[in-house]
Amino acid sequence: MSRQRAINEQRGRLAQAIGQAQASRRGVLAGAAGLALAGLLSACGTKGASSGPAQALTPGIDISDTEQLVRWANWTLYLDYDDKAKHYPTLEQFKKSSGLDVRYVEDIDSNDSYYGKVQSQLASGQDIGQDLMVLTDWMTERVIRLGYVQDLDHANIPNLKNLLPSLKDVRFDPGRTKSLTWQSGYTGLVWNKEEFPKGLRNVADLWAPELKGRVTLLDEMRDTIPLLLLDQGIDITGQWGQEEFSGAIEIVEKNIQNGQIRQVKGNSYKQDLISGDALAGIAYSGDITQLNYEEGNKWEFIMP
Repeated sequence: MSRQRAINEQRGRLAQAIGQAQASRRGVLAGAAGLALAGLLSACGTKGASSGPAQALTPGIDISDTEQLVRWANWTLYLDYDDKAKHYPTLEQFKKSSGLDVRYVEDIDSNDSYYGKVQSQLASGQDIGQDLMVLTDWMTERVIRLGYVQDLDHANIPNLKNLLPSLKDVRFDPGRTKSLTWQSGYTGLVWNKEEFPKGLRNVADLWAPELKGRVTLLDEMRDTIPLLLLDQGIDITGQWGQEEFSGAIEIVEKNIQNGQIRQVKGNSYKQDLISGDALAGIAYSGDITQLNYEEGNKWEFIMP
């Protein structure tokens, strides 16, 4: 692939992400790495609306006696995995204790890309092939608002009591009737400790000459842009607007054009870290914890 073509692809990905971002001023850092587990009404024969937002869903028929199967779509690195046994220990424990089978897939790379795949089916009330899907809080708010999810039966979810108090009641889902937190973490900076021992302290450190062509950014603009704004001394909980937002975008574009940034991508950035193609970038805290566990303690994560 030519360098110009690669640059153009990165620009296109960035432009798409920017267009979808509608940057939020609230809750842009805490819990950005896949917060909410939304229970979908996926195979219960509920009819969707013919136009506009979907009609409010009603509880479907309980078919657990005849179909003892849970279908679950998740992000990569969000569940413990045993390389030797080639299975997920926690998932195996759940299957044994519940008597249910689980069809588990890690096919969510970003909120926007996954929602783009299932949006039309959800709007039509069709089965998307999943009972549960893991989305970040802002996207969970969207699918709840559009009526795409079913109420949860808290009587069947004893671990609900283990949620942190701050996560038991949220603005977009009062009383947690339709969603539950799967994991909560932060967006920050990561680097390979062996290859870049001096490390990072600020977002601007990503533009160091030694990292040229080996920096990765998240295409989730609600994660990347706030960090860039903070690095410019902007209080993201205060007053800011298009001028500040455009300034952050210009920083990204500049470092794509000059070759500093290798990729702007979703959760698949972990492969670049593992291969060594990327030495540093913006990442999710949970991913780095899992990478260090599975691939050796090679990476450091900090809040800039």
